[in-house]
Amino acid sequence: MNIELEQNNKIENNLDVVNNQNNFLDSMLWKTIDNGIDIGIRYILPDFIEDQIINLKDNLINYGLKEGISRSIKSAIDIGKSAIGIATGNFEDVSQIQTAIKKGGIIDSISNVLDSAVNKAANKGKIDKNVAKLITNGKNSILSNVEKNIESTLTKQLTSAQNLETYMNNWKEYYNKKDFNNMDSEYKLIQKQMKELIPIENTIKSARKIETIHNIIKNNGKNFDLSVDELELVDKLNL
Repeated sequence: MNIELEQNNKIENNLDVVNNQNNFLDSMLWKTIDNGIDIGIRYILPDFIEDQIINLKDNLINYGLKEGISRSIKSAIDIGKSAIGIATGNFEDVSQIQTAIKKGGIIDSISNVLDSAVNKAANKGKIDKNVAKLITNGKNSILSNVEKNIESTLTKQLTSAQNLETYMNNWKEYYNKKDFNNMDSEYKLIQKQMKELIPIENTIKSARKIETIHNIIKNNGKNFDLSVDELELVDKLNL
C-alpha cells in the first residue's frame, strides 16, 4: 500500500511539474511572440502611429491571433517533446526546451496563424486591404523577429539556469564553511533566480533542499549545531 501511495505521489508530482512548465512556457512564449510580431509590424508599417498599431493588433487578436498563438505554442511543445523522446512529459533542462521548440515547427505555425488573422480581419473590413497586403508581403520580416525573440528568450533562460547552478554551488560551499552571512546572500540570489526560471523538477528539488536547511539554521539563530533529527534530514538531502 505504501509503495502504491508513493507511486501515486510521484505521478501527481510529475503532473504538477508538467502543468507548471506548460503554464510558464505558454505565458513566456506568448509575450515573446507577441513582442516579435509588434516589432515586425512596426518595421513594415513605419508610418503608422502608436494608436494605429494598437488598433491593428487589437483587430488581429479579435480575429484569432491570440488563440492561434496559444495553440501554436502548445502544438510546438507537444511535437517537440515527441521529437526528442521525452516520455515523462516534463523537460529536464532548458537545453531540451530549446531543442523541442525548434523541432516543434512553431514559426511555420505562427505564419499560418498570422495569415488567417490578417485575412479574416481584412474580409470583415476591420483592417484596410492594402495594409493586409503589406503585412502579408512583409511576413518574413515579422517571423524573423519572432524567431529572434524566441531564441533570445530561451538563451536568457539557459543563462538563468547556469547562474542558479552557480548560486547553489556557492551556497553549499558556504554551508560547509558554516558561513551563514554569505550563505544568506547566495540564498537570496537563488530565490530571485527561481522566480525567473522555468520550473525544472531537479532544480526545484535542489532549491527546496537548500531552502529547508537554510531556514533550519536561520531559525536556530544561525547555529550550525543541529539536532540529531535535523542532522538526519541534512544527510537525507545529500548536502
